[in-house]
Amino acid sequence: MSTSLAEPGIPLAVLCVVMALLAAIVYRVSGIGPSFTVPAAALRGVAQLAAVSLVLTAALEYLWSSLLVLLAMFIAAAFTSARRSESGRSGSWLAIPLAAGVGVVVPLCLMTGVVPAQGIAIVPVGGIILGGTMIATSLAARRSLDALSQRRGEVEAALSLGLSERDSRLEVIRPTAADALLPGLDQTRTVGLVTLPGAFVGVLLASGSAIQAGAVQILVLLGILLAQSLAVSFTVEFVARGYVRRSPRVE
Repeated sequence: MSTSLAEPGIPLAVLCVVMALLAAIVYRVSGIGPSFTVPAAALRGVAQLAAVSLVLTAALEYLWSSLLVLLAMFIAAAFTSARRSESGRSGSWLAIPLAAGVGVVVPLCLMTGVVPAQGIAIVPVGGIILGGTMIATSLAARRSLDALSQRRGEVEAALSLGLSERDSRLEVIRPTAADALLPGLDQTRTVGLVTLPGAFVGVLLASGSAIQAGAVQILVLLGILLAQSLAVSFTVEFVARGYVRRSPRVE
């Protein structure tokens, strides 16, 4: 029996199809959503991963092409954050928090030599950090805008007390936006106890030692926390200043 994990072949394809169909049945029986939701997501995921695999095979050979891949990932992340926050065109400002987070962590890793300046290292590490930063940015923006919509009276009360518009909004959105950091904090606090994250498992499967896997994972987790902290701070400030605002269609 092969010791490799998820080796491409008929058994893997059959298992994936079965799981997607079972999820569709659960959706239909429970009524939690359209039954084709999971199969559609699965088909899209397969197509995207197939395309990405082909691109990465060629791109990771050179540093410049690897940076182009990371740039494409950044553009997709910025678009996703803007869409998830339901902030319309003003959501384009969220590219700055994303850039602030990734733009500090990735160069820091490269300058210290912890992450080699090679595509095979930069793209995975940068992609993981970018993904975590995108989630925190989207959550912070959406929750901040929701808070402003639901607690307008508190903002007006703060204005009546003499606070500036920015400070009045900050009083409302800071506590809710901070919740965007909880998933990353919880993952770091429970790593090794509740879950074995992807970077850890990936190094182990690549025949690395458990110590090396742990070192890579803690690097990724702390990098994500730093990037998320920067991104959420920028996001809160942009919402407070009115740069990022709720699209009129969803008011």
